[in-house]
Amino acid sequence: MDERPLGSRRVIVRLSVRRYFCDRKSCSRKTFVEQVQGLSERHRRSSTGLTGWLRSIAIELGGRPAARLCRRLRLVAGRTRLLRLSTAPTVPDRAPRVMGVDEFAFRKGCTYGTVLVDVEAGRVVDVLPDRTSETFAAWLTEHPGAEIICRDRATAYTKAVKEAAPHALEVADRWHLLQNLSAAVEKTCHQHRDCLRKRAEEETVTEVLEPPPMLLPPQELPRTQVIERTRHRYEDIRLACPDITRACDLARACADMVRHQRGYLLLEWIRQAEQDAPKPMKGFASFLRQDFDAVTVGLTLLWSSGVVEGHVIRLKKLKRAMYGRASFELLRARILTRP
Repeated sequence: MDERPLGSRRVIVRLSVRRYFCDRKSCSRKTFVEQVQGLSERHRRSSTGLTGWLRSIAIELGGRPAARLCRRLRLVAGRTRLLRLSTAPTVPDRAPRVMGVDEFAFRKGCTYGTVLVDVEAGRVVDVLPDRTSETFAAWLTEHPGAEIICRDRATAYTKAVKEAAPHALEVADRWHLLQNLSAAVEKTCHQHRDCLRKRAEEETVTEVLEPPPMLLPPQELPRTQVIERTRHRYEDIRLACPDITRACDLARACADMVRHQRGYLLLEWIRQAEQDAPKPMKGFASFLRQDFDAVTVGLTLLWSSGVVEGHVIRLKKLKRAMYGRASFELLRARILTRP
């Protein structure tokens, strides 16, 4: 069998082992040989040490790039053999107690997968080939034990949890709530852009007619130009349109509720938004009402999908390092093998 090279020389180990035979006719294994612990494995043409080398190279580089590196290192291994070695480790039988789930793109806008993360340990548990509720529900059925599941507001994952793990506590991620909130405010401003344009034209006329104001000595530490410009724009928008002013007030109250985890105020905020908020903010409030339990838990407990988002970024970096040509099995083996 092949062993790791010594310098620039190839090393071959010749073993003399005993062969055993089974006398039972019902036994499917008629003959087998003994293995040397730490050196040989069944159905392997190389030692365990060399196999470990080749497996690491295959997981890092894939097929053809790994084969090219092996030739430079004087290792005898083709791309087919290397790809057979790049297998993912065995997934535990039970799901972690606190699990996070999120989607990632194999090809943005076309195909997506699902990454499952042990939130307490901070490691990836498994990677699924799609983001459908059926696939995730089947995984939860085969791997019971999840007590808390952190997720975004994707309906497919919610459906899977209710079907396969109904006793698990769902936690809506706070970052995604703030992202949806900002999208609602932005849509409100876009719908009332005529008010903002009119206000900007009035300010331009005022600046031409009025003399520049006299500058007084600052009473506090000087602020940067960007901060001052942003503050003035914000003040000009609460003056330009009542709907935008109301949306900003509700957004500020919601952001404060999210950051300080005051889940007990959620129902009152939803009622206020549904009463007199602009249409985009009312839509956001209705979505919160539909997912009320998970959002309340997300604004109460400390668990979130922050660890999951970190591993999604890792997956994106791995895809870029493989030039986007990595197969699902190779990508799964690499993300599960590397810490």
